[in-house]
Amino acid sequence: MEDKLQRGLSNRHIQLIAIGGAIGTGLFLGAGQSIHLAGPSILLTYIVVGLVLFLFMRAMGEMLLSNLGFKSFADIAHTYIGPLAGFIVGWTYWFTWIVAGMAEVTAVAKYVNFWWPTIPSWLTALFTVLVLMALNLMSAKIFGELEFWFALIKVTTIIALIVVGIVMIVMGTHTASGTAKLSNIWSHGGFFPNGMTGFLLSFQMAIFSFIGIELIGITAGETKNPHKTIPQAINNVPYRILIFYVGSLAVVMSVVPWDKLNPADSPYVKLFGLVGILFAAGVINFVVLTAAASACNSGIFADSRTMYGLAARKQAPPFLQRTNKHGVPYYSILITCGLLLIAVVLNYVIPNATEVFVYITTVSTVLNIIIWTIIMIAYLGFLKSKPELHEQSKFRLPGGKVSAYLILTFFVFIFIVLALDKDIRIGVLVGPVWLAVLYLMFLRYKKEKRKEGIDLDEPKKDPAIGE
Repeated sequence: MEDKLQRGLSNRHIQLIAIGGAIGTGLFLGAGQSIHLAGPSILLTYIVVGLVLFLFMRAMGEMLLSNLGFKSFADIAHTYIGPLAGFIVGWTYWFTWIVAGMAEVTAVAKYVNFWWPTIPSWLTALFTVLVLMALNLMSAKIFGELEFWFALIKVTTIIALIVVGIVMIVMGTHTASGTAKLSNIWSHGGFFPNGMTGFLLSFQMAIFSFIGIELIGITAGETKNPHKTIPQAINNVPYRILIFYVGSLAVVMSVVPWDKLNPADSPYVKLFGLVGILFAAGVINFVVLTAAASACNSGIFADSRTMYGLAARKQAPPFLQRTNKHGVPYYSILITCGLLLIAVVLNYVIPNATEVFVYITTVSTVLNIIIWTIIMIAYLGFLKSKPELHEQSKFRLPGGKVSAYLILTFFVFIFIVLALDKDIRIGVLVGPVWLAVLYLMFLRYKKEKRKEGIDLDEPKKDPAIGE
């Protein structure tokens, strides 16, 4: 059997995966805290972060489409920076999704307990992992289909909320929180009620909401007609951010003034509740449950493909590259899901394991930003080593090198902001430790390869274009 991935993801799948990656549980659950911190200026925060990440996606898309032999971010880093960068990106991305996946499995269990508190969290977590594992083993198309419906649920909920909110604003509906009107956005302390400090600190929450947006890059190796579907998905990111983030939060703050929202509650529950939907909390609980299941599903897909790529570059055991008759790397999926079962054990031993995962997920998020940074450094390497591919590209990063440096500057700014928050600082501190561990692992790996007669310092050949 030839161990190759199959292109089973259609345009419909890619478009919804792009939407799903841009709408996380952070929007539904964390929006209340974000609004409390920044007030109406949270709208500007999402616009700035959205613009930067759109440019980041354009850079990533340009490199992926310049050579369809690339199957993951690690391939790009390996080719345009070096084997150490590829090693770090591959294993770091793998680690971030394992940790995030365990947190999301725990989240699913907590959301199920909302309706059935007697069901043990560990049992729900086990059921979730086994079902997602079985579905992922079938084909990439099944993964795409799952993400399509998960994303559709999130999109439908937000659009319904926006429509309901607009009707309330147009009618000037009176509620317990006052009259619904657009001026509520700026008439309660101004656009920056908590000053620049609140505005700047809100950036870390906005970044958290967008973790997973880069998943489109992982799907490149299994996408039908990538030169059409990937640019279309990436180019639609700004519109989706304006509608789903800026639009929905503007509607929420027009109906309920920002200073009357409880930071501990979801503002979406509050809005649905004002309409008289008594089961508003249940609706949002269902949506965030599917969002958490979607994130875990994405984690299984991303990690299995990352391990496949690491094995292809001889940076992981070769058996991880084996695919079944459906063209999916089944050993990589089984190992990924096996590690996710750690969450089942933790939920059994510590029934309230959520607090532990909050800190671990913070580490995961910081490491994800490190990956984004390395990808942008790889883009600069791409411009320097392959200027002809950049010139030939029909899907370039607007601004080229200048935009790349601006994006890198923004990521440095985010690291500084993260370091200022005592609750997030642990992630910033753990980041360098993780990189040091990986560096030591790489030195050992390099030594072993040298014994086999393989010199990792030799120039790396590009993967076969269109492979």
